[in-house]
Amino acid sequence: MKTILVVEDDNFISDLLCTLLRQNGHVPTAAFSGTEALLLIQQKEWDLVLLDLMLPGKTGEEILCDIRKNSKVPVIVLTAKTDKETTVQLLQWGADDYIKKPFDNDELLARIEVQLRRAESVELTTQPKIGKGVEDGAEDEESLHYKDISLKLDSYDAFINDTPAGLSKREFDILHLLMSRPKKVFTKNHLYEQVWNDEFFGDDNTLNVHISKLRAKLDALSPETPYIQTVWGIGFRMHE
Repeated sequence: MKTILVVEDDNFISDLLCTLLRQNGHVPTAAFSGTEALLLIQQKEWDLVLLDLMLPGKTGEEILCDIRKNSKVPVIVLTAKTDKETTVQLLQWGADDYIKKPFDNDELLARIEVQLRRAESVELTTQPKIGKGVEDGAEDEESLHYKDISLKLDSYDAFINDTPAGLSKREFDILHLLMSRPKKVFTKNHLYEQVWNDEFFGDDNTLNVHISKLRAKLDALSPETPYIQTVWGIGFRMHE
């Protein structure tokens, strides 16, 4: 059973969501304001957060930014806003997914299961971990390196010349996949299959936003070194 925080100020929708989650084997807790949600998030660890945007106290956008300062818990945003600018911003602020109101129950459950499975998996692929081996120490065994980038696979930490890159979980997953085979060109479909576990419901723009933000974070720490190369018409790979 997974613990899910439902942040929704509408009593009817909150009750509907909590009932749906209980019927599918989860343990929901309801929060009806932004302030209450942040308090609950500080008090315990959650397996997933369902987050409405229009909230009293603090907005969903503010809560999302606060969550991402200290936690990588999967967050699915529930929103009535359908404009492209809003959805792009949600992804930039750290949302793992979003679903538009009114939502279909089966689609919402599918999106929840995708995020829960992702959170349970430390590695993206079944490829052996790249490192020096157990005899050289667990820290090296769980590391992946390319140029001056180092990834700590268990903790989801990324460094450039020992400086933290501050990547989101999704950005880390994309970089991990590209670094696992740096000469390979990964198509957008392949990236979706590996990073979004074959069940991503978005479009090309979603991936482009994550790649753009990932590049910006890497460039900010090492502006003279190109890291990710776009292969036009095909996809992406690590820059040689």
